[in-house]
Amino acid sequence: MSADVLIIYNGGTIGMQPSDQGYAPVPGYLQQQMQSIPAFAKPGLPRYDIIEQHPLIDSAHMHPDRWWGIAKLIEQYHDQYRGFVILHGTDTLAYTASALPFMLENLRKPVILTGSQIPLCEIRNDAQENLVTSLMIAAHYPIPEVCLYFGGKLMRGCRATKLDATGFQAFFSPNYPLLGDVGIDIDIYWERIQAMPKTHAPLKIRAVHEATVGALRLFPGISASVLENILRPPLQGLVLETFGVGNGPSNDPIFLRVLKEATAAGIVLVNCSQCSKGRIRQEAYAAGHALADCGVVSGEDLTTEAALAKLYYLLSEGYSPPEVRLLMGQNLRGEMRP
Repeated sequence: MSADVLIIYNGGTIGMQPSDQGYAPVPGYLQQQMQSIPAFAKPGLPRYDIIEQHPLIDSAHMHPDRWWGIAKLIEQYHDQYRGFVILHGTDTLAYTASALPFMLENLRKPVILTGSQIPLCEIRNDAQENLVTSLMIAAHYPIPEVCLYFGGKLMRGCRATKLDATGFQAFFSPNYPLLGDVGIDIDIYWERIQAMPKTHAPLKIRAVHEATVGALRLFPGISASVLENILRPPLQGLVLETFGVGNGPSNDPIFLRVLKEATAAGIVLVNCSQCSKGRIRQEAYAAGHALADCGVVSGEDLTTEAALAKLYYLLSEGYSPPEVRLLMGQNLRGEMRP
């Protein structure tokens, strides 16, 4: 083992360079910056290798095919490193952190996703701390999970969501406690960590890029025609971001009819709350019960990012719509309450 950690550099603010059009990723620029900063040459830092994906992207350009590329690299190098750090733009970081747990079956090593709000090249930035600490965690803490580290907080990847567009503590885990806190010490809460896989089967990656899914945020006055236009082929699954504990416009018979017809056509409809914290309780109000009667399944306490990733995974694996509806309510990777 020539190095402790493999850094997979996907793009994002952390390694960007200023340009006339704003910050942009430039091949080789992150490595140049790291070589010029004394912290990355200190003996106590874990040894690392860097693989730079091509092309480097702004995270607004993220696509499920790119998730597949990241997962393939982890599979290829899984036995050669103690852990992995994925450098990623913050805008879609929670989506990637939610997808990879479903893709990496039998994962036995830490995969830490991080990025920054200010590039490493700037004199005042959050990039150096996020990267250094992610390297330390990946090298020295045998966490068999996909995690997101940002702003002193270690979170389960499929529980995290972006909270703040400009603050250094940009992510939070609304429905599951932190896996770790970082201050003077790195404190890992091992009782919250997923158990090491009992099997010694090799890491296997699962596809999540062979399905068509979407998300729709409900709003007062949403028309059934808007919903109907979204629920057209080739759509296979839709996350409905509903009000409160899972309520929707149950006084609109056309809206409900569209939902019933979509369910009958084999489209999987998942109910997630627009509220960041809490869980779906479709039985609590008639407005939620009506959605359940139309075949909409409860997303419990899933984030929208995790619900989409789970739909991608289950549909890509070839499960039938009834099987997907059943499995959406079961905890598979720590993404929801058991």
